[in-house]
Formats: sequence, C-alpha cells, structure tokens
Amino acid sequence: MSAPATAHRRRLFFPTLAGYRRAWLGADLLAGLSAGAVVIPQAMAYATIANLPVQVGLYTCMVPMLVYAMLGGSRAMSVSTTSTIATLTATTLVAAGVAAGSDDPIPDLIVLTLLVGVILLIARLAKLGSLVENISRATIVGIQIGVGATVAVGQLPKLLGETTDVSAHGFIRSLEAVGAALPAANWATIALSAGSIVTLFVLKRFLPRVPGPLIVVAAGILLVAFAGIDDAGVELIAPVPQGFPVPELPSFAHIGELLPGALAIAIMAFLESAAVARGIRKPGETQIDSNQELFATGAANTIGSFFQVVPAAGGFSQSAVNQGAGARTQLASIVTVVLAVLVALFLGPILSLLPQATLAALVFVAVIGLIDIGSLVRFWRISRNDFWIAVVTAAVGLSAGLLLAVAVGIVATLGVVLHELNRVRVDVEEPSGEVLPVRLVAPLYTANVLAHENAVLAAVEEHPGVRSVALELTRQGAVSITVLDTLADLDRELRGQGVELRLAAVPEAGAATARKGRWFADLEREGRVYPTLVEAVAAPIAQSPASASADAAE
Repeated sequence: MSAPATAHRRRLFFPTLAGYRRAWLGADLLAGLSAGAVVIPQAMAYATIANLPVQVGLYTCMVPMLVYAMLGGSRAMSVSTTSTIATLTATTLVAAGVAAGSDDPIPDLIVLTLLVGVILLIARLAKLGSLVENISRATIVGIQIGVGATVAVGQLPKLLGETTDVSAHGFIRSLEAVGAALPAANWATIALSAGSIVTLFVLKRFLPRVPGPLIVVAAGILLVAFAGIDDAGVELIAPVPQGFPVPELPSFAHIGELLPGALAIAIMAFLESAAVARGIRKPGETQIDSNQELFATGAANTIGSFFQVVPAAGGFSQSAVNQGAGARTQLASIVTVVLAVLVALFLGPILSLLPQATLAALVFVAVIGLIDIGSLVRFWRISRNDFWIAVVTAAVGLSAGLLLAVAVGIVATLGVVLHELNRVRVDVEEPSGEVLPVRLVAPLYTANVLAHENAVLAAVEEHPGVRSVALELTRQGAVSITVLDTLADLDRELRGQGVELRLAAVPEAGAATARKGRWFADLEREGRVYPTLVEAVAAPIAQSPASASADAAE
C-alpha cells in the first residue's frame, strides 16, 4: 500500500519516501539495479545520436536522476534522457553550428540543458502545467514517428561500419549516408549488428525481465576482449574517462541559436515525463501534479546542466523496468544513480572496449518502437483531425526537420483547441409563455463572446412574440471586460427590440467580478439576475424592458 497522500503532499524533498516501510527496501534495491541495467547502456547509446561522448549519457543517469528523486512525485519513474530528447538535442546542436565539428561541444550542451531547465522552471512559476498538457496525443505521435524514422535510418551507417551518426542532419541526409556507406560495409560489423538487434528483439518479446541492453553491451565487450573482433574492422567507441563529471561553466556564444531548440526540448521533456508518470501510476497512489512535475524536471535539468548531461526526462522503457521489478519509491532511482557512479569510477577502461555497432543496435531497437502505426490507424478510425495532425507533423519532421515539426504540431494542436473553444454552444429551449430560455453550454471568453451574442439574437428572431430572454450562465466562473461589455451590448440590442434580458445561475466568482462594473450592478438592483433558470423563466415580465442599466458598462 502506498503512503498516505496527505503526507506525500506535505513533503518538499523526497516526497515519495513519506511513510517509507522497511519491507519496501528489497524491492527498491532490486528495481534500481534492474533499471540501471537498462538505462545506463541505453543513455550512453542515446548520447551518440548527437555525436557526443558516451560518458555524457552516463552522466545523465546521475545528477538529473538524483534531483528528480528528491523532488518528483512519481514513485517509479526513472529520469535520464530519451530517444526523442536526444534527437532534438542533436538537431538543435547541428542547427546552432556546434555539433560534431566543434572542438568542444560540451559548454554549448551545458547551455542547452540549462535553458531547458530554466524554461521548465519559468513554466512552473506561471503554473502552465495543465496548459502544456493541451498539446495533443496526435502531435506527440507525429513527432515520435519523425524521430523514430530519422534516428533508425541514421543508425544504419553505423550498423554497416561507419563511425558518424547522421541522425541530427535529418531523414533525407541519413538516407544519403546509408547509400554512401553500403560499398564500404564491414561484414564483421554487420554480423555483430544483426546479432545484437535480433538478441534485443527476442529478449524483449520472450524474456522481457532480462535486461537486453546489458546483455548485448556485455557480449560486445567480451567479443572485443577475447575474440578480437576489432581486428576485423569493428570500430570501437572513443575511450571513456574514469571518474565523476567535473562541473563546467557554460558558453553563451550560441545562446540565441540554441533557444528555439531548448523550447522544443522543454515541451517534449515535460510531456514525456508527465505521460510516463501518469502511465505507471498505480491506483491508490497520489495523483500526479503537473506543476510539481514541471518543477522537478526543470530542477533536474538546471542543476544537472553543469555536470555535462543531455537534457533529461522520464523514459518509459526504464520506468517500466523499474516498476516491473517492484519499485515502491524513488529510492530505486537513487540505487540506479549509485550504480551509474560506480560504473563511471571503475569501468571506464572496460567500456572503452564497446563496439560502436552495439550502441547503434541499442538505439535502433529503441527508436523503431516510436514508429507507432497502430496509433495512426486508431486516429483514422476515431478522429480524422488527429490523424492529419499526426501525419503532417511526421511529414514535416522527415522533410524539414524535427524542430520545425514540434512547432507545426503545437500550432496545429492550438488551432484545433481554439476551433473547439470558439464553437458556439447554445441550447435554446422552447419559449415558456413569452420567455425564451437559453443555456450557454460553454463559458464565454474574449474570442467567442461575440459569436454567442449573435446566436442569442438569432434565436430571438426565430421566436417572434418573445418579450424576455432568460440566459443561463452556469459555467461563467470568470469574466473579462470584453465579456461584460458584450453582454451589456446584448442587453442594449434586445432592449431596442422590446425584449428584456435576464441572467440566471451566475456563479458567485463571476458575479463578484461583474459587480465592479455598473451594468451588472444595475442589473442586480433591477432584479434581473436570478439564482436559477427556472426562477428566471417563471418571473413576471415588466411592462417595458429596463433601459437605464444598459446605457453604459464598465
């Protein structure tokens, strides 16, 4: 049983450890080791997508994961980097001109990760958690399809024996690189790649509890150490230094070029983290707080940035392993952090024997799962709007780049949201005597209030003989100056036609604001604001519609 929700909410630090029980310790230790066996080699592989040293991925399993364990609300989520975030990082660095061609891309990587963290923290201060979550599932699927196809194709040259990852240069460039790599393909590398990929797929399908990434990494290292496959032309990764990452200062020389990518990464980092946290939450556990997740993910990236890390987010695969192994709290993540530190301190020379193709196989298998054709079929069957948003977003990602795809997907989603919000939702009932009952099914706000005013006026025209309109505003918990002015204008228009306007069921929160203006205060004084629509309809009609109150609105 999980700890009480009230205790969880009261704790700022290590909230998931509230009410910790000794009986949970064994499960958390096992889960942390199991997740580490997946997340550590996988994070190292993801670093290569951006042509960054593998130790950068290893470092991402340390400070960001520890910070999230201190502040995050999900009991089992494992936070490092993901294939989507790594690919957007690669694209951003290339667009800023500080990718593999740079002598030292680390200071710019620090700035990028720092920007991601700061953006998330600003979003937390503005309490934008629920707003960011309005980005649709279709947008995320489209971006992930673009990422999956781009990165999968980008790994093919490495799987054939090349050493450079071209994923950051886009899908078309990756296809060209595959064609260029074919004539010089190394057969030993192809055999290792094929064996690694088959092993990963088989273990994932038939033995999901076995840490496939750890198995293929260990096999690759053993083949180099004892079979000498590197003598057959199999390329190895660059030597991995031993030790904990030394804090470095950022370089702000390219901050302007990095900012758009940082914004895209921040959005995707939060969306992935929130989706994973909700997806693995068990019944009875404390509900996931979007703003708390913004704060925890933002802090993880802000603090982690100074320790040479790729931007971090909740990853589904390692979180699923974590939960599947029985993780009860974020103590499991702390165990993974300790394991990553031990690997960095003592296994650098061993990791240096790792073949490039092994890491490419890890990435290839991980990103193939992002090409979610099943979701596209579901969208087509249920919502054509979502289908086309996903398809267009994926197409933009494959043709024009992933950063632009994120922007297009967000704009398309916001367009759909605004279209839905702006739809006129008016329920016009049959007149009761000379009173026309009208229910507003959705709240009024600046962008839709004029359309609703016109809808009410049109309803009056369709019912000649009506002398009063009873307008129910049950959902109007907040009002703006524009809404008040438009309602006052509706009152004037109706009065000009000899029709009285009555308001019904105005929530107290909205009424308190509206009373600050003269029009609504006069309406209440004249007795034209009623507690319920039934009372508004039943009240007798005055001999002539009130006129003075509609002359001005404040």
